Amino acid sequence: MGRAFEFRKARKFKRWGHMSRVFTKIGKEITIAVKAGGPDPSGNSRLRMLLATARSENMPKDTVERAIKKATDKDASDYKEIVYEGYGPFGIAILVETATDNNTRTVANVRSYFNKFGGNLGTSGSLSFLFEHKCLFTVKDKEGVELEDLELELIDYGVDEIERDEEEGEITLSGAFEENANIQKYLEDNGFEIVRNEFVRVPNDLKEVTPEQRETLNKLLEKFEDDDDVQHVFHNMKEDPNAEEEE
Repeated sequence: MGRAFEFRKARKFKRWGHMSRVFTKIGKEITIAVKAGGPDPSGNSRLRMLLATARSENMPKDTVERAIKKATDKDASDYKEIVYEGYGPFGIAILVETATDNNTRTVANVRSYFNKFGGNLGTSGSLSFLFEHKCLFTVKDKEGVELEDLELELIDYGVDEIERDEEEGEITLSGAFEENANIQKYLEDNGFEIVRNEFVRVPNDLKEVTPEQRETLNKLLEKFEDDDDVQHVFHNMKEDPNAEEEE
């Protein structure tokens, strides 16, 4: 199993948190996608992927439609996507992806969370080299598809990892963030049903922490996750080996 898939598996249950936050976060991404590319999914590739993700997260259809309609309103909020970087306690690197209509509020909140737990907010780009920005696609498996043949074909489209989940009947593909559009086009052109498309920042190295340190760090990460302006949080703390059993 590749690093991107291990990382995704570890985050699978905690990534979005409660369902209400799931829908809020997806709704913001839909707003950004509609404002950038229009409300018609057939002509807006990013919106198509978000609709697939919304379905996979069981987001009600009327909630999705409201988000699209709201985004077309001239008075709708203009969300700006900003990534904040900093060190939490014990030298753990943290990247915080936000979508905000008030940068002053957001940066003040993010800085206060770092400070409260003995960390510090860094400058833009100061920690991004510690992570690889990846795109992940999950598609429905198809009869007769040989994974090795598919992998060889997709190398030209930027895919660097591929894995089959026979239990779920799905295939997950990983590639560089910049290759997202190329991979999406191949999958759509070749009749694969896309279940989910997401972007992750995979740490190049993971740092060990003690149980006590993990407890403190988790409290900080929860602060970020609970903030309405925060979309995703990534870090290089080694995952708790007992977390999956607890889930």
